[in-house]
Amino acid sequence: MATSLRELLSGVTTLADVNSRSTPGFDGDKKDARDAMAQLGEELADLQERLWANGTRDDPRTVLLVLQGMDTSGKGGTIRHAAGLVDPQGLRITSFKKPTPEELEHDFLWRIEKALPPPGKIGIFDRSQYEDVLICRVRELAAAEEIERRYDAINDFEQAYVEAGGTMIKCLLHITADNQKERLTARLDDPTKHWKYNPGDVDERALWDDYQQAYDLALARCSTEPAPWFVVPSGRKWYRNWAVATLLLEHLRALGLTWPAADFDVDAEKARVAAS
Repeated sequence: MATSLRELLSGVTTLADVNSRSTPGFDGDKKDARDAMAQLGEELADLQERLWANGTRDDPRTVLLVLQGMDTSGKGGTIRHAAGLVDPQGLRITSFKKPTPEELEHDFLWRIEKALPPPGKIGIFDRSQYEDVLICRVRELAAAEEIERRYDAINDFEQAYVEAGGTMIKCLLHITADNQKERLTARLDDPTKHWKYNPGDVDERALWDDYQQAYDLALARCSTEPAPWFVVPSGRKWYRNWAVATLLLEHLRALGLTWPAADFDVDAEKARVAAS
């Protein structure tokens, strides 16, 4: 039996062990990946519609795709290419920025809980609850004991989400400092990409090793059976997109989704329509 991508990309304990330009589970090239994405799209769209249809019948199941990674790792591109394969009406996309004054008045998970997808929908987080144990640790924006508390709080939150009918797919889009340097340079060389460039990203590069340690700690503390981490090599954009789309498809398949049965007499309704 072929090994699933879920198995290939889980179980990583340190990012240093992952080649960002590797392509586990895929033997082809960029063109092959485009063709594969097109093939994935049809089944993804069908399963998403089944999820949505069941959500209209009080089925509590939802799917949450969490995208986390350093700047330029491709969170936005992944949403466009992978999530773009399904009906946008069935998606709820949330991008987490710097907390607002209102959000800071609450526990760090308050804004996360508000953004969870409703029944039948696929939620996508561009950044996530992990910002509060990554940047807060690196930049010392919270006390050490508070950050330690947050790991357990995140695990409890994720387990509760899964127990309530959710499926959580946590993808760490892994790139190296050299990958990021190439992408930042490409943005500066292309006037149509200047809007994507943030001078602050260069400041964060000085803390690269600290961020890698923070990610390793998040992998160690928060990769659980209900919500494991998947480390997606993202040095090749085409592979990253294929891998995330494939992970989404594998998790949707695992739900065993069927079309909900009619809650009315089909034959009687056919007769009524014919007579109308």
